[in-house]
Amino acid sequence: MKIAALEYKGNLRVESVHLNSNQLIFTDAPKDNNGEGRAHSPTDLFCVSLASCMLTMIGIKTKSLDFDPSGTKAEVHKTMDSDPRKIKQIDIHFQWNQKIQDNKLRELLTQTALNCPVSLSINPDITLNTYFNFE
Repeated sequence: MKIAALEYKGNLRVESVHLNSNQLIFTDAPKDNNGEGRAHSPTDLFCVSLASCMLTMIGIKTKSLDFDPSGTKAEVHKTMDSDPRKIKQIDIHFQWNQKIQDNKLRELLTQTALNCPVSLSINPDITLNTYFNFE
């Protein structure tokens, strides 16, 4: 199934068109790798995709529960290796939209996030740290 069409625009910038919606995403090489850093780098998008997948799966899982995750935030930190250049570590910090005291709900949200399709596709050499602030 085709999902996107990409074009190298020059100067280390790539345009990607989502074929179903025609929305655009641009990537730029980061400043520390000869780029201008005007947009997410491809490795940034990799990490952002992980957090987005986690939040999306939580949204799907909680549709049938008395819990609305709208307003929940995630902050993503990326650490790179230099030789070869690759993602070494991803840290994701979740801040929930409300205080969650129910331990079963906490576990459900945690396991749903950790078992999203992107998370299950990540190379085991990448260290993944997730922090869930339920308070």
